[in-house]
Amino acid sequence: MERYLHDLIIKDLRKKMIFITGPRQVGKTYFSKSLQGGFSNPVYLNHDDISDIKIIRKRSWPLNSDLVILDEIHKMKGWKSFLKGTFDTRGTSQSLLVTGSARLETFRQSGDSLAGRYFPYHLNPLSVRELSGTMPPYEALSALNRLGGFPEPFLSASDDEAGRWRRQYYTDIVREDILDFSRISEIRVMRLLLEMLRKRVGSPLSYASLANDLQVAPNTVRNYMEILESLHIIFAIRPFHKNVARSLLKEPKMYFYDTGYVDGDEEVRLENTVAVSLLKHVQYLQDTKGTDISLHYIRTKDGKEIDFSLAEKGALTHFLEVKLSDDGVSRNLKYFKDHYKEVQAVQLVHNARNEQELGGVSIVRAGEWLAQLSA
Repeated sequence: MERYLHDLIIKDLRKKMIFITGPRQVGKTYFSKSLQGGFSNPVYLNHDDISDIKIIRKRSWPLNSDLVILDEIHKMKGWKSFLKGTFDTRGTSQSLLVTGSARLETFRQSGDSLAGRYFPYHLNPLSVRELSGTMPPYEALSALNRLGGFPEPFLSASDDEAGRWRRQYYTDIVREDILDFSRISEIRVMRLLLEMLRKRVGSPLSYASLANDLQVAPNTVRNYMEILESLHIIFAIRPFHKNVARSLLKEPKMYFYDTGYVDGDEEVRLENTVAVSLLKHVQYLQDTKGTDISLHYIRTKDGKEIDFSLAEKGALTHFLEVKLSDDGVSRNLKYFKDHYKEVQAVQLVHNARNEQELGGVSIVRAGEWLAQLSA
């Protein structure tokens, strides 16, 4: 299966170094290897392989290599200086692709500058849009809601196989990745936090409340949440506000990259699947077009709330409400549409019998609408 970023990355590799980041096991290594078919003399080197480490450190790959893929290179001491030197001294016909775990993006943000030398890409889980042409939108959304969008559990089409994969996946994340950011003594609390977040998907989170439940300080919870975000286990959606600083201070909603890990009913999982799809859409436009687009939710002081909103250049473009089967217009969606007539109001209904327009609100089949996103 050719991933959605394939042609764009092939084109950009001729211009700059490419960084691919994303969750563990989202398919980064498989995808990077699939790009080799577009080159005559590609070479793949993984910093986890002892024999490859020697080649990487000495830069002793063949001089005629037209694509050099460096996987997990961020584990090498001084990796950014290494990449800067490699990029600046490479032959004009040699392309560089850097990929690895989600930690690469975190480590990329500090130390020696690589500015102007690379294009960043986010590789996200499968979506209805990416599955277009292989299965109908309704079936694709149902399968994503049940199995999640990570390739291995999704392609297994088996609840049992997905469950086995998920058990090992989160065991490895806690045992290996989280330890890179925290101490062994904190692992038990991190496990508890993950379990709590699984049951609170789509709800505004209070750090004080979580801290009280975990018997730790609110700043400690905030730090743990940042670790989980850095590892691409969860992602935060914050309320829209024209004053960005104010929106960051308000309670975020958290979602999992892996919908299959969510502990909730079908409608909660549906909201998570839509959240992942919208994040993928937004990051795709940011990475490939430089679009100033952002994903939020809407909430007023008196409790009126909409699941999601999209904004471009700081101005709202879409209000989005997610429903499993309800064809009636959401009161909150209607309220915001009445007050912001220029913003598109869309109610995404998975089991919608008919699509219709009521009071300026479009009630649409969720799968078909998601299939029209950019990624």
